[in-house]
Amino acid sequence: MGEGTIALSIPASLKAAVADASAQWERDRGTDRLWALDAGLWTGSDEDCWLGWLEAPDRAPVEELEALRREVAADGVRDVLLLGMGGSSLAPEVLGDVLGGQSDARLHVLDSTDPGQIRATMSRVDLERGLVIVSSKSGTTLETARLAYYLLDRLATVVGRDRAGSRCLAITDPGSALEEVARNARFRRVWHGEPTIGGRFSALSNFGLVPAAAIGLDVRRLVTEAQAMANACGDPGPQNPGVALGLVLGVAAALGRDNATLALPPGLAPLGSWVEQLVAESTGKAGRGVMPVVDEPLGPPEAYGDDRLFVYVRDGADDRLEAPVAALAAAGQPVVTVAMSHPLAVTAEFFRWEVATAVCGAILDVNPFDQPDVEASKVASRALMRAYEEHGELPASHEVVRDGGVSVVSAEELSARKASGTMTMEGVVSAHLGELRPGDYFALLLYLGRNAETLAVAERIRTTVRDGRQVATAVGFGPRFLHSSGQLFKGGPDRGVFLQVTADDPEDLPIPGHPYSFGVVKAAQARGDAQILEARGRRLLSVHLTGDPRQGLRQLEALVASAVAGRQ
Repeated sequence: MGEGTIALSIPASLKAAVADASAQWERDRGTDRLWALDAGLWTGSDEDCWLGWLEAPDRAPVEELEALRREVAADGVRDVLLLGMGGSSLAPEVLGDVLGGQSDARLHVLDSTDPGQIRATMSRVDLERGLVIVSSKSGTTLETARLAYYLLDRLATVVGRDRAGSRCLAITDPGSALEEVARNARFRRVWHGEPTIGGRFSALSNFGLVPAAAIGLDVRRLVTEAQAMANACGDPGPQNPGVALGLVLGVAAALGRDNATLALPPGLAPLGSWVEQLVAESTGKAGRGVMPVVDEPLGPPEAYGDDRLFVYVRDGADDRLEAPVAALAAAGQPVVTVAMSHPLAVTAEFFRWEVATAVCGAILDVNPFDQPDVEASKVASRALMRAYEEHGELPASHEVVRDGGVSVVSAEELSARKASGTMTMEGVVSAHLGELRPGDYFALLLYLGRNAETLAVAERIRTTVRDGRQVATAVGFGPRFLHSSGQLFKGGPDRGVFLQVTADDPEDLPIPGHPYSFGVVKAAQARGDAQILEARGRRLLSVHLTGDPRQGLRQLEALVASAVAGRQ
């Protein structure tokens, strides 16, 4: 396979459907219409206002970015701390993680309101030799704004209030509230976003490239890689690498294979979270969508149903996934293989997946550039925070059943789930997982610190459910996933069975100048998310961990394992 190409190993029926869709796309001049900004390619609403990303590689201010790179290096910056959510943080996180060995400074991303995670991140950052980037397209993102208050206060303590702003950059759209804050605090510079580029399509704009330059990456080479892919994606023929991937994703989803499972070698694993946001938030609406399954360990063929499409990104250096992927293809699972020869080509993958997502949206007849259900959770969370400001506490939650450090605090139709007259934690969890049907997915929504220990437990839980029920699985850390897969969970197909997990914070963290703490913000976001999931009729079970959250999570793991084993 050549660089940028894709190869298909798919069943004959899917291959025929993809061939038909490809021929129709060419007859409809789909690629020409995409580059002509034709909103009629989708729903004919405002899609033409959100296609600035097509020109992002050619419009990148490379000389200014290279100057920033030299300036930061000359200042001896060793730690770059990025405050951002979703589209403002995920692409820089990919670049920092995948290419970190080629950078001059370390990138740290803070995209959480979990007090423990904030403390853990700050413990790794030397603010005396650091640079803080506050990144928000709208300039009003709740988490980013509160984190900015916190960091400005910390910087004032470390370097002095008069110098705090000089250690900060802002990335935001012109005229935003963040720009005003940055001007008042005398930030080092405000870098503007492009108003015609939505957040999740902004990887190749200043939102992705400014942090890359700040940590010393070769921005010119990164942009060149993206430009090469952009040129290839302008080809109106069937060899177009972005269109070809998008057609497969869309057609497979329309035929019921809407759990697109990414197989990524360890060095490229960070790319998964970025793809997850792009695809899930863009396609998951109007009861349709593609569920990107990321970070789920590859299993044997018998672990999967007929709802999967596998996308294997081959990086040219790590072949450890070749055998398990080949086994899946041999068993009849559809596999798309994407060739990527070197890590710097990750920016080319950014552009390929942006085109693919736009094409997939056209196949599914959705607007890939809006996110109608994301705002609903934000509204619910803000209402809960106002209630806290008025009453000094969040509305009381109702405990339904408890076992040690794990309790059910919110659940729909619990009476219908009772296997007997006595409600137990084991019975409730078993009944909830018993609602999984072929084609469904299981989503573990954790409002906990995102760290190695929690990730390991989450992986074991999802693998247990995947292997026991042959369903796709997802893990989301709140509030991070609210800006990502949260749109699909609420607006996509009703195929999710959700297990929300909240916990007491052993030590909270105040927000300077505000009457509430980060722990309160996180709790309000969790409750707001649960309210909207329940309002959408989704199958949700909310549990709360008291005491040591690590012990509670292990207890929950045992409950899930018992529930799965009991129904096999």
